[in-house]
Amino acid sequence: MNVHDKDESHSNDGAVPVRAGIEILSEQTSIGQRVILKGWIRSLRTSRAGIAFLHISDGSCLQPVQAIIDENVQNYSEILNLSTGTAVSVLGEVVESLGKGQDREIRADKVEIVGTIEKPESYPVAKKKHSFEYLRTVAHLRPRTNTFGAIARLRHNLAMAVHEFFSERGFVWVNTPIITGSDCEGAGDLFRVSALDLANFPGYDQDFFGRETFLSVSGQLNVEAFCLALSKVYTFGPTFRAENSNTARHLAEFWMIEPEIAFADLNDNADLAEDFLKSVLTKVVEKSADDLSFFQQRIDDQVMSRIDGVMNNSFIRMDYTDAIRELKNSKQSFEFPVEWGNDLQSEHEKYLTKIYNSPVIVMNYPESIKAFYMRLNDDQKTVAAMDVLVPGVGEIIGGSQREERFAVLDSRMDETVKEELWWYLALRQYGSVPHAGFGVGFERLLMYLTGMQNIRDVIPFPRTPSNASF
Repeated sequence: MNVHDKDESHSNDGAVPVRAGIEILSEQTSIGQRVILKGWIRSLRTSRAGIAFLHISDGSCLQPVQAIIDENVQNYSEILNLSTGTAVSVLGEVVESLGKGQDREIRADKVEIVGTIEKPESYPVAKKKHSFEYLRTVAHLRPRTNTFGAIARLRHNLAMAVHEFFSERGFVWVNTPIITGSDCEGAGDLFRVSALDLANFPGYDQDFFGRETFLSVSGQLNVEAFCLALSKVYTFGPTFRAENSNTARHLAEFWMIEPEIAFADLNDNADLAEDFLKSVLTKVVEKSADDLSFFQQRIDDQVMSRIDGVMNNSFIRMDYTDAIRELKNSKQSFEFPVEWGNDLQSEHEKYLTKIYNSPVIVMNYPESIKAFYMRLNDDQKTVAAMDVLVPGVGEIIGGSQREERFAVLDSRMDETVKEELWWYLALRQYGSVPHAGFGVGFERLLMYLTGMQNIRDVIPFPRTPSNASF
């Protein structure tokens, strides 16, 4: 909430500071100060002494502010009939509280009813426990609940921490295209973009861009072009996958953080990834202590121990080959077979972090299971790829050193890819240097921070198969 010198709607009461709830509760506002708090009623209760207690939230923090309303307030009887969700503006004095749960409250002189609930009995987020599944059906109102208000604030603080991390280290933020003519990963799960009537489709040469185009699955390839000019860059924006998956870990629209560094190898990339995770988590813990405490108490009691494990442990680094050997020598029974040449599954990744009780960076994967742009190692069998694994989740970052040699990259691209990505290959002919980067799914990182089990609950308006209502 913005802080102003006066509020025009209460001009008859003099110049009254407007304070956000977080300022009142964090002692930025002194006892005896007159304030105006604007927000929504979380709950209302009355006492036999003719006093009403309004709990009001303006969304600036987790805890609502309590306002004491007595019979001297002009519209006292009308206030008693207000319901959860009603928007109000309360003018009063900050006083010490005798109740539990807060050390200060507002003694109200005036309550203005700004917005009422037309049918309180059918208000979709009335004061009771709702399942997360139900709240997804009322995504326009779920930010009013404690959980989703906390997620929104945490999401903001995490995004700011990401930008601060890169800015402090001299990175340039590059906005890569949302509309693209290529499939970065070659997976084929793409949303097509067209301005034509598909019922009478004349061909892509008649379309807006004169060719087939898609929503981007990654900004990596485009940001590499800027890396080879500005040295340290990153992109942070929406990406899209048309994978018809209804799991708790998949979205059709999500956000990706993708840095890229020039004159760097895989070890430099691993250093950056470790520094990134430790730094952004530290900043978020500093700025979101109350909200993280909420998730620790209400969602997952391992939240803070997981975060501490990343912030305070050195990351273990091991080759994929050594990881396979470790898994084979274990007495653990796995659902998926452990064989050199197979990708690691979530159960394997979780096991590795559990036995080391630390984040693990697995490096140098088989060439056959990784993308064409990853640098081929001297053994001709592996590429300079890495996955950062964290306890309880498994992979949270994936990256690689990029193939900077023209001839090698050319040999690993099929003809279709060469035609689509001619410019990407051409970069290797114009002052190419070793460079590396990684990708972090923003929502996956939020799941790790909060303990939320469904990715649909850490993005404001989830886009999934058969779901784009809001």
